[in-house]
Amino acid sequence: MSEQKKISPGHQRYLDSIKKTEKKKRLWQISLLLAFLILWELAGQMKWIDPFIMSQPSRVWNSLENLVREGSLGLHIAVTTSETLIGFALATIIGLGAAIALWWFPLAAKILDPYLVVLNALPKIALGPILIVWAGAGPKAIIAVTVLVTVVVTIINLYNGFIQTDQGKIHLLRSFGASRRQIFLKVVFPSNVPNLISALKINIGLAWVGVIVGEFLVSRAGLGYLIVYGGQVFKLDLVMASIFILCILTALMYYAVVYLEEITMKIWHS
Repeated sequence: MSEQKKISPGHQRYLDSIKKTEKKKRLWQISLLLAFLILWELAGQMKWIDPFIMSQPSRVWNSLENLVREGSLGLHIAVTTSETLIGFALATIIGLGAAIALWWFPLAAKILDPYLVVLNALPKIALGPILIVWAGAGPKAIIAVTVLVTVVVTIINLYNGFIQTDQGKIHLLRSFGASRRQIFLKVVFPSNVPNLISALKINIGLAWVGVIVGEFLVSRAGLGYLIVYGGQVFKLDLVMASIFILCILTALMYYAVVYLEEITMKIWHS
């Protein structure tokens, strides 16, 4: 039998304090959300705000019930979620590959640096009509917009992390005759796993923004389509309901990445 590791009383108290802090944080998060919803509902009922313009939780709930009865809610969620996941995955893979290539070829990085900065600063919605002509008025154009919104930030963040890797470790490996490939696999990439996770967290919000922007421009289904349609016919409850669903989906995707981070860190430190 393997002996279980003994935890000192001081370390146990430290672990208990962390759990207590985490519970307190969750309680505050839930309490703030509930307080906001209650205040919003109360403001609508007391006519502090115009429910037609600002909506309120009960009206949002009724809109969601109508979508469920119509049988269209699942379709809109599935369309937007699938486009987001595909764009998110493509942008991460392309961004990681491009960042590795830039690190591998420093001269190319210096040449392309101003172009990346300009492309990152360019309003991506300005390229939307061009992407629609190139990719067609459909999911391909929406995914292309998502990738364009997300990929440049991924490249810049990961590349900056690569070039800021501890130079002492790199020089040590070089002194032992390590190849560039070995340096990247043994030092550069392992040192930037936290940066990669951070890039994934950033990409979550950017991916949803890209999909919604794409659906604003061209879509026949999806949450972005519902938002545009609701605004055009002044069904602002439908707009708020779509935004509410977006918030839930974004939170779920974020916690999925957080869970991936926890697994990665456990494997990393095992």
